[in-house]
Amino acid sequence: MNNRRRILLKSGLAVSALGTAALLVPRAVLAAWPEKAFHAKKMPEALQALAGTDSASESGDIKIKAPDIAENGAVVPITVSTGMDDVESISIVAVNNPFPLIASFNLGEGALGFVSTRIKMGKSGDVVAVVKAGGKLYSAKKGVKVTIGGCGG
Repeated sequence: MNNRRRILLKSGLAVSALGTAALLVPRAVLAAWPEKAFHAKKMPEALQALAGTDSASESGDIKIKAPDIAENGAVVPITVSTGMDDVESISIVAVNNPFPLIASFNLGEGALGFVSTRIKMGKSGDVVAVVKAGGKLYSAKKGVKVTIGGCGG
């Protein structure tokens, strides 16, 4: 009877350890990553790979908050907000970077059109926010002057 109890306890511990390990697997990390978009060297190529089109209409409904002059290109705070309905994603592009697509945020249904992050800019240029809403792309841009390079400069 003592051996049966030990076998039962060992089996139970093994099953619970496997169950816990299965819960710890980061499934979101295993999702598809748009590698081609992030490795594109030009903004139109990146948008084509990311959204299936490279044409975005300019919109006054998109607000970009960024410094006019960034003292350090390695840490440039950027905030993008929009009041558009049905916002699906917000992407941030630094046009003069070697790889211009900086970030792309997929938003869930009912989420506010708002993202805030810090980006790295190699040199002065436009920061473009691309918002996908209702299946269409919209954009806005803001010039940012970099005084100390962030991408190897």
